[in-house]
Amino acid sequence: MRKVLITGAAGFIGHAVANRLLQSDFDVQGIDNFNDYYSVDLKRARAADLSTHKNFKLHGEDIKNAAALEEVFKEFQPEVVVNLAAQPGVRYSLENPRAYIDTNIVGFVNILEACRHHPPKHLVYASSSSVYGSNKKVPFSTDDPVDHPISLYAATKKSNELLAHSYSHLFGLPTTGLRFFTVYGPWGRPDMATWKFTQAILANKPIDVYNHGNMKRDFTYIDDIVDGVFRVLDHIPDSAGHAPYRLYNIGNNRPTSLMDFIHVLESAIGKKAELNMLPLQPGDVLETYADIDDLVKAVGFHPTTSIEEGLPKFVKWYREYHKA
Repeated sequence: MRKVLITGAAGFIGHAVANRLLQSDFDVQGIDNFNDYYSVDLKRARAADLSTHKNFKLHGEDIKNAAALEEVFKEFQPEVVVNLAAQPGVRYSLENPRAYIDTNIVGFVNILEACRHHPPKHLVYASSSSVYGSNKKVPFSTDDPVDHPISLYAATKKSNELLAHSYSHLFGLPTTGLRFFTVYGPWGRPDMATWKFTQAILANKPIDVYNHGNMKRDFTYIDDIVDGVFRVLDHIPDSAGHAPYRLYNIGNNRPTSLMDFIHVLESAIGKKAELNMLPLQPGDVLETYADIDDLVKAVGFHPTTSIEEGLPKFVKWYREYHKA
């Protein structure tokens, strides 16, 4: 399969997945609306990076626009669709809930409808570790119940999984959902801890440490995420007596305490951080930890990048990008 459509192509994960496919000579088209949730300049820089490849085309459209999506699908006829377009962020969902409904639910239904009328061989879409909410059992397994989301963002991602299952069942559309666990690395998002902490430490400003640092995250380096997505594209679910639908965790399988993460980042930057200790924020979870056994068995996924390797790579990229 050589024709891949990626929504959110100017986003963090979308840019990285597109780059990997383009380097492997896939024919890739992207969709992105360049919204201003975070730096549009960063998104345009990612798009410019992709545009150096002759086999890449970008559509400046919004997945909320069903007619525009229909035109892209009709013209390109993608063999694989990778839906990474979404309104991200747990805390922002408290401020602007409609953005999450419009993009993560209405936009996703538009993707499903476009796939229904122009069927690809496989739809791969982003879910999130946030769906596990306050589950106490770790590591988190896709067999665990996720019926009690504690943020609107998580609720929209769980909705994506349910909607995908219904389209798989009703229309035989092969779908695979990937629950991403705290992705970081070069070209990352400015609203995430790795970027925010690095920016503050370099500027001699305090960093906000929630729940007084008593949190753990399954920090997953972007190259490992891309490898997992790449492997999944050709692993098309079959019906085998049920809907052609699969769901996987994609994480590092090694949760790290927030304080350990900060210490490694300080070492990579070469400066100590000033810590502003704060209580737990609404919608935050205490720990994320991915059970990746199913993905290992299915496609041989093996994350290899520790934070001791990954954080210095991010800091190096950040300094080069900002000329810091």
